[in-house]
Amino acid sequence: MVEPTEKLVIIWSSADREVAKEIVFMYGYNSKVNGWWEDVTLIVWGPATNLLSQDDELQEDISRIRDAGIKVEACKKCADDYGVSAKVASLGVEVKYMGVPLTSYLKEGRKVITF
Repeated sequence: MVEPTEKLVIIWSSADREVAKEIVFMYGYNSKVNGWWEDVTLIVWGPATNLLSQDDELQEDISRIRDAGIKVEACKKCADDYGVSAKVASLGVEVKYMGVPLTSYLKEGRKVITF
């Protein structure tokens, strides 16, 4: 079993495409493939949900991230508000209400960073 201190949660909420490409995806991907963290979860939240639904290159990046073994989740409330739940789910992203899961991640001691 992976200790909570070896688990990273990245919350991506920025609608800035460069933040996604140059920080969120680069660090998340490298964290997993280089073994910096044993377990990496990416949560797509707020405006980032809408950006992901519209950007083909970011969608390809999400596929690569998932293939690397990173769990990708998205906030259902956010996706519903933008009308993109089905699109985001079609990318292999688990779309669900995130309040309870995020609270669980925090209480179990996972490291959380937000962009």
